[in-house]
Amino acid sequence: MRALLCLMLMLMLLCSFHFVAAQSEVIVRPTEIDDVLVNPGIGFMTFQRFNGDTLNEGLGWTEGFPIEYQDWDGNLENEGYPATSMAYFRVYWKFIEPKNKQYRWDLIDRALDTAEQRGQTLLLRIAPYGTGEERDVPDWYRTLVGPESGLPEDKWQTDPEDPRYLEHFGGLIRALGNRYDGHPNLESVDLSIVGAWGEGAGSEMLTRATREGLVDAYLDSFKTTPLVMLLTDEKTNKYGLSRQSVGWRVDCLGDMGGFNPNWSHMEDLYPQTIINFGMKEAWKEAPVSLEICWVLGKWKNEGWDVDHIIDESLKWHISSFNAKSSPVPEEWEPTIDRWLKRMGYRFVLRRFTYPEEVEPSGRLRFTSWWDNKGVAPCYKPFRLALRLSGPISHEVFLTEADITVWLPGDNVFDSSVFLPLEMEAGSYSLDLAIVDENLEPKVRLAIEGRLEDGWYRLGEIGVVPRSWKTNGQ
Repeated sequence: MRALLCLMLMLMLLCSFHFVAAQSEVIVRPTEIDDVLVNPGIGFMTFQRFNGDTLNEGLGWTEGFPIEYQDWDGNLENEGYPATSMAYFRVYWKFIEPKNKQYRWDLIDRALDTAEQRGQTLLLRIAPYGTGEERDVPDWYRTLVGPESGLPEDKWQTDPEDPRYLEHFGGLIRALGNRYDGHPNLESVDLSIVGAWGEGAGSEMLTRATREGLVDAYLDSFKTTPLVMLLTDEKTNKYGLSRQSVGWRVDCLGDMGGFNPNWSHMEDLYPQTIINFGMKEAWKEAPVSLEICWVLGKWKNEGWDVDHIIDESLKWHISSFNAKSSPVPEEWEPTIDRWLKRMGYRFVLRRFTYPEEVEPSGRLRFTSWWDNKGVAPCYKPFRLALRLSGPISHEVFLTEADITVWLPGDNVFDSSVFLPLEMEAGSYSLDLAIVDENLEPKVRLAIEGRLEDGWYRLGEIGVVPRSWKTNGQ
């Protein structure tokens, strides 16, 4: 009897030892890097231009008119300007709809195609008008409504309360959404309703019916492509947010008194309106995309505190910035790099664990700790994926991680994936990436270990036949 008990005890010990060995855990602590990362949806953008184009000269820029395309030699570098993942196209209504219900979609199609060719996505605003006759509403619409008087000075070129404005400009926006909503190269659309350059001047004077009708033209038409609202007025912004998640933008980041020495956008408007218009928490679900007031050269000439401006934008959870394709002052490049390393999301994988071995059809359990060192989440529904690569084959496994909720700071995702039953035994490399719907890596991580194909090497893992393990393990 004693001999039988001893034998049973030895078997239990052996099984216990085998279980521990089989379940040995590999702990990976990647090394963080300090590089500027060019990633989807974040960072600087080009304006009426694309990666590889020459920049605007001096303190000027172009906007509102169809893009004047430059000859391109295949080089994507921007001399004196950061590499970007986005291009911005702003065009007046008159150019997109030169005749009633006859749309120049080719202008947008070419911009989308060129952006893709240059490694970018496209942000788009169709502004109803600018200033002056050459930036007026379309000729056919001007003929339809005739001369208009009594409009608010420096605000409107045409009366938005005329029902024909909602019918025709709103109709253009609905046609735009019908054609382009969800286009893979369309990054976002500005929700532009009134005012010169579509910046919303005078929106607070709109009647409820007009305001909601114009906003609804966008909200009804863009269900997939993100919308970004200008900070216009409390009623317009709160109405937009009441219907769906929208981001926000402003077009005069950096103004420290350029219009009035006793008043500035940065100190006397933006901090207050972000809160009062209900947009303070909007960044958690939709992007904040800001545009420079004038150009960086103007900031430098005025002696404005660029670090203060940057820090304010980070406090507001900026994801992207339109610097109007105007050069970055050389001495500011380290400061701009500091900005780019915080703008939007920046994922650092701090710790990842997985078993040394796993069986075919077995569960590969893992834990992961991520640090988002940016100021915003990633708003794109990319997927966290694992890959096992062996000498003969490889397998990619999508996880259930929702990276759109990885807010700044620590984020933990622990889960598992199942290996296919037919997977060959052997030693595999375990890799990780954040991928698109085609399983292509899309997000650069702020860690070492990136392979040529964009995946990140974590280590080795053994796939072992079930017979190597004790029954039930």
